[in-house]
Parts: sequence; structure tokens; C-alpha cells
Amino acid sequence: MNSLLGSLLNPPRRKVFVSYHHAGDQAFYDTLSRDLASGLELFHDNSLDRRIGSEDPEYIMRRIREHHLHGSSCTIVLCGQNTPRRKYVDWEIEASLTQQMVLIGIMLPTIEWFSNGGTAKPLRLQDNIDSGYAQWISWNAILQNPSELIATIERANAAPKSRIANSRQRMTRNA
Repeated sequence: MNSLLGSLLNPPRRKVFVSYHHAGDQAFYDTLSRDLASGLELFHDNSLDRRIGSEDPEYIMRRIREHHLHGSSCTIVLCGQNTPRRKYVDWEIEASLTQQMVLIGIMLPTIEWFSNGGTAKPLRLQDNIDSGYAQWISWNAILQNPSELIATIERANAAPKSRIANSRQRMTRNA
């Protein structure tokens, strides 16, 4: 408990990879990187759709690990309307979990709501929220208090790695 309290009071500067649907949620990424990520080192826009010229899933997963996630300790998933349908978001989450990285989901205002009050998010992210490994926070909570993002990352960092849920079948195409 003391180490969690210490990390919340004086957290290290985390290197963070941000996964999102670039066509739909770029403005949120821009706001996050410009205004809300004080104390974090965000990795720049590495859209897989534009950068990897291959259809080989194993090659792409290796590229994700070596060139997109390398050096980061946390993945933030910006969850908007189309995020759950993007295969590369799923692949980035899978690679992050394989490397036992911290996982945070941020509920954007554009997220799709279900009639039961739930939200549409990448299923692999949902698995890890359900297992207690990943943290879930709303965009509005971060806007109201940007330091809450750092606190959420530190809470996620304290989650036991044994809670990682990464057995789901990899998405093979965008839905």
C-alpha cells in the first residue's frame, strides 16, 4: 500500500502508447497530447493503417511490439464510436498485454451506448476491465481534473499481472 501511495504522490514519468481510431478520434488524441498529458511522454501518431505494408499478422504484431510499443510501459485506448471495430486497436491491445503493459481505457464522448447502460469498447479491453487488470475512466473526468489520468495509470500499474486476460481470438478485419 505504501508503494502505491508513494507512486500516486510522486509518480514516475510514464512512457505511454496511445491506441485509437485515427479517422474518428484524432481531435481527442491532439487534445490529450497538447493539454492533458502533463507528466507523461506520449508516443507520437503511429497509425498502422498507413505505416505497415504487409498483410502477414505475425509480421505486423512484431512491428507493433518493436516499433510502436517499444519503450512504453502503458497503453491508453481512446474509445470512441468506431474504436471497437478497428482490428489494429485490438492488435495493439493484444501486443501491449503480451508485454504486460499497463492498460487504460478512456471513454470518449462519442462512444456508443447500449440500452443497458454499457458502452461499446474493444472486447479485449473489456475482458481486462472485467478481470480487474485494466482501468476505465471517462474523458470528462480527465478534462475536469487532468491529474486523474496519472492517478489512474498508477492504480492500473498496481494491478497484479496475473489478472491479464489475453486469450481472445485476434480480430482479422475491421468490422
